[in-house]
Amino acid sequence: MSSKVELGRQGQEEALRFLLAKGMELVEANYRLRSGEIDLIMKDGAYLVFVEVKYRRSTQYGLPREAVGFRKQEKIRKTATHYIYRHNLHERDFRFDVVEVLGGFVEHIEDAF
Repeated sequence: MSSKVELGRQGQEEALRFLLAKGMELVEANYRLRSGEIDLIMKDGAYLVFVEVKYRRSTQYGLPREAVGFRKQEKIRKTATHYIYRHNLHERDFRFDVVEVLGGFVEHIEDAF
C-alpha cells in the first residue's frame, strides 16, 4: 500500500502531465510558505494559474474537489498573493484552478474559485 504522500505525489504528477498536454507550461511546483502551499503554478497563455491538485482513489468520502473548501481557498489565495508580490507580477492576469484525480480520471476545473 502506498503512503498518503506517495499517492499525493502520483496524483500531482498525473495532473501535471494532463495540464502540459493541454499546452500549459510549468512555472513552479510545490511553492510553500508557513501559511500554505500551492501544488502547481502554471502559465496558460496570458494567465498565471495557481493549481490545487486533489487525489482520491474513490468517492467514498466525496469528490476530490469538495476538499477545497473555504479555508483551503483562503490559504491558497494568501500564498498566491505572496508569490505575486515576491515575483513582481502585479500586472499579470491570474486564476485559481483545481485538478481532481479520481483513480485514473482527471478533471480540470478552470477558475474554480
